[in-house]
Amino acid sequence: MAMSISAAGPRMLALGRAELILLKRNKMALYVALLMPLSMVWAMRRTIGQFDLDKTGMSVNDVSMTGAFGFILLFVVYQNLVSAYVARREELVLKRLRTGEAADAEILAGTALPALAIAVVQVVLLLVAGTVWLDLRAVARPDLLVVGLLLGLVLSVALAAVTTAWAKTVESAQLVTTPLLLVSLLGSGLLIPLKVMPDLAADVCELLPLTSVIELMRGGWMGGLSTYDALGHVGTALAWMALAVFAVGRWFRWEPRR
Repeated sequence: MAMSISAAGPRMLALGRAELILLKRNKMALYVALLMPLSMVWAMRRTIGQFDLDKTGMSVNDVSMTGAFGFILLFVVYQNLVSAYVARREELVLKRLRTGEAADAEILAGTALPALAIAVVQVVLLLVAGTVWLDLRAVARPDLLVVGLLLGLVLSVALAAVTTAWAKTVESAQLVTTPLLLVSLLGSGLLIPLKVMPDLAADVCELLPLTSVIELMRGGWMGGLSTYDALGHVGTALAWMALAVFAVGRWFRWEPRR
């Protein structure tokens, strides 16, 4: 067992290196991963500025920069990995990998490593840019920020793997990601903070998959999140994670759909 665990790291890193090479060759996927989240921040500033943010205690810069955490999870990790998993499945790469020593979780995690690394780097860059160039407050609760980021990364990978069940081709992969993208953009606090929504709408939106991790990361940076609320968000994120992992085991396809 110890030998198997110690060997898992090198196997995952090898898969990650191979996936990084493929990502570099896919110019469109690389553009989406590197530039889309930051582009969305500036494109949506006008939309965010239309809302009354007084009762949120945040400025337009606060909302847009913390909302960018969601853009990173959605575009760098979720959307990118749906395409990657589908492409490797249709090319029979996943099927061949399963005949080797790597476990299913290692294959999925190894394939996700480049996207996860890019996401972490972009989050760090956002924090530096926000505090140094935009004069935003320093990170108030690093623990909440890190917990939210880790939960968000794992949840995004699991949701990406689940979503591939509805994609027959790489071309359709972009289409099947649209529902979660739209729901998250409008309801998970990326563009519209929950505090400016009607109470009923905010209560419903709190239950969306990415809302909890966005609120944890936002609260970690800006502060103002009570321990009770933080634990509630962690619980919601863990519930979604457990549901997504179960769905991956139940519906993820390792061979091309016929």
